[in-house]
Amino acid sequence: MNHVTAALRTAKARLVVIGNGMAGMRTVEEILNRAPDKYDITVFGAEPRVNYNRIMLSPLLSGEKDFDEIVINTPEWYTENNIHLYSGDPVIKIDRDRKVVISKSGTETEYDQLLLATGSDPIIIPVPGHKLDGVVTFRDVDDVDTMLGAAAKGGPAVVIGGGLLGLEAAVGLQSRGMDVTVLHLAGHVMERQLDPSAGYLLAQELERRGITVITEADTAEIVGNEHVTGVRLKDGRMIPADLVVMAVGIRPNGRLAADAGVAVERGIVVDDVMTTSDPAIFAVGECVQHRGQCYGLVAPLFEMAKSLADHMAEIDTDGYTGSITSTKLKVTGVDVFSAGDFSGGGETEEIVFRDAGRGVYKRIVLEDGKIKGAVLYGDTSDGGWYFQLMKDGEDVTELRDTLAFGQAFAGGSSGNPLDAVAALPDDAEICGCNGVCKGSIVAAINEKSLTTLDEVKGHTKASASCGSCSGLVENLLAATLGGDYQAATVKPICTCTDHDHDSVRRLIIAKNLKSMPAVMQELEWKSSDGCHVCRPALNYYLLAAWPGEYVDHGASRFINERVHANIQKDGTYSVIPRMWGGLTNPRELRAIADVADKFEIPTVKVTGGQRIDLLGVKKEDLPAVWADLNAAGMVSGHAYGKSLRTVKSCVGQEWCRFGTQMSMGMAVELEKMTWGSWMPHKFKMAVSGCPRNCAEATIKDFGVVATDGGWDLHVGGNGGIHVRATDLLCKVTTDDEVKEYCGAFIQLYREEARYLERTAPWIERVGLKHVQERVVDDEANRKALFERFMISQKTAQIDPWAERASEGVDAHEFTPLSMVAAE
Repeated sequence: MNHVTAALRTAKARLVVIGNGMAGMRTVEEILNRAPDKYDITVFGAEPRVNYNRIMLSPLLSGEKDFDEIVINTPEWYTENNIHLYSGDPVIKIDRDRKVVISKSGTETEYDQLLLATGSDPIIIPVPGHKLDGVVTFRDVDDVDTMLGAAAKGGPAVVIGGGLLGLEAAVGLQSRGMDVTVLHLAGHVMERQLDPSAGYLLAQELERRGITVITEADTAEIVGNEHVTGVRLKDGRMIPADLVVMAVGIRPNGRLAADAGVAVERGIVVDDVMTTSDPAIFAVGECVQHRGQCYGLVAPLFEMAKSLADHMAEIDTDGYTGSITSTKLKVTGVDVFSAGDFSGGGETEEIVFRDAGRGVYKRIVLEDGKIKGAVLYGDTSDGGWYFQLMKDGEDVTELRDTLAFGQAFAGGSSGNPLDAVAALPDDAEICGCNGVCKGSIVAAINEKSLTTLDEVKGHTKASASCGSCSGLVENLLAATLGGDYQAATVKPICTCTDHDHDSVRRLIIAKNLKSMPAVMQELEWKSSDGCHVCRPALNYYLLAAWPGEYVDHGASRFINERVHANIQKDGTYSVIPRMWGGLTNPRELRAIADVADKFEIPTVKVTGGQRIDLLGVKKEDLPAVWADLNAAGMVSGHAYGKSLRTVKSCVGQEWCRFGTQMSMGMAVELEKMTWGSWMPHKFKMAVSGCPRNCAEATIKDFGVVATDGGWDLHVGGNGGIHVRATDLLCKVTTDDEVKEYCGAFIQLYREEARYLERTAPWIERVGLKHVQERVVDDEANRKALFERFMISQKTAQIDPWAERASEGVDAHEFTPLSMVAAE
């Protein structure tokens, strides 16, 4: 640190934050928005990672998201804001006399102001066996990793606790292939958010999806020697389990504060500006107790953050006065909403709406003409409206007759959702997760010229967490911009579905769908058996998602792939046997000549990919043509396939006086490593032996150019109608690196690109940086991608048209005859 920077740091008040989670970092964000130069900020986090969205742990478990997608504050954010982060180094002591915090590593840091955001701890039921191996909680990324490790082995799992977190854990584990049972002490699941009727509907939906739900289940012990084997209930029932997830609740973590002599009751006691009993120490989040209340939802935590930021930035504030909470979420794909006190009884009355056919249930509890509580199941679109009416204490007597039908029918409304959102007051809460009101969103749209949902997310955080308010935010965009708004269009795969390619790929993994009928049923296909557009795409996505499990469905392939040849304009076919790296030998040439003579094939042509094309083959001759070529050790060149086509090469250092590396040898190795794998589209490679680039590697999907020191690796080229030169992926020095980077790049493309999307448009869509971050910068991820690619190559051997080639005639067992005959 230079002297100027040091002077600037010491001139600022020193703010130390204990807790790198959502509440603490939201407070820091709010302070930076108000007074960016007021504090020198140091953050201590117990977890060895940056701040992430805990609400998204369930999608992380199910596979709908990866960790990068749930990060809130990246490492760059800390650096850009001059925040010193100690991750994986929790504070173990606060010395209030010296105004110093001491971390586990022994680091001592002085503070002028201290912010406690220590969160909460999961409750562990102290039954016998609760410390056995295989008993976990569901609170952080490490818990998710443990659960994923268990799920990889399959077997039975028990989730103790039928609240929101428990059900999300159950759904995630079930989607990963485990046989899941939920044990819940209360009479119905999610009793804090749902009434018995809605709880019953949700339990029925869980059962329909294959999750066993046992209510009024009192756990007696967790059974096992060193590792858990089951759970015994007090009524004697034994539930087998290789994994037990405790999800029975949380309690505020006030240990550090209590040890330092700060007032702690149920949580750390704070006033309306979040000050503890020590005026130099503040607290926010799940660890606090405010006016006798502790909160476990994010919206109150963010309201606390705003009040504290106002106070610390010396802005006049009324402080935090408490929260009326609502819950809007999606469980097992079903929308649920609750707010206020829906227990009923006393002087209350109820409005109940049921639509069994649609799976919709609504219950609104009224008292003295005002909404006291509400529960919605299946249709939560009016949840925000009911919540606003409840918060404002509006008399809804005149709306009573149409109240159950929502805002569109209230008081003669037009029924237009844009009119409904326009009618909301500025303080109406749009995003409960992040505590963002309508006025803030509208102001951001107008002041920053925002036009898309992603832009609103980036500037306001509305819909950036669970995403359940995305539709409302888009309506607000449309109402604010009027005719200038153009909604982001999602292009479905075809008319059989409303899903696009990306959502289908994601849901196949998330919902553990392993057959075409399962995909069509779960994703509500509009046609009974799909069409010629969606079936090939689904077949590819299933093949890429479940190598070794899903059996390739030949009937769902295009005609060229079914007959292993390219149909020509006159109805005959073109057959191209593979020539590794463009190399051939007299035996292969003799076999090609013999086949051309025997079957009177009219045209024999050298292709641009350095192979020989036999044009004009009659369909009935295809099995026999391939039989003769197989006998000579020649396999299909897949000139028809959504797969590797060719690996073009120059003669390289083997023969050329300018060659710097052995390009022919490299081309052969790459082709033998990569051929036979299905891909989203055709895939071409080339290897040039020197920078003169005679093999034209810089217009290929993956190009390799030799240099004096090694190889330059290029990606995303295209030599078709729209010529695109490659982007430089990286430089490597060894042949093994070329193969590893090549396999990793192909696998990333296979896992992320849409069906029939070449590498060029894919890279233009996701960005070269995205590819480099996963293939070049992250060594562990690169190796994992390469490993998955090689696994897929092994399973490709099962497919008769993709038998692996190796040296010698006898090793070639490529036999497409049965599939051709079937056609």
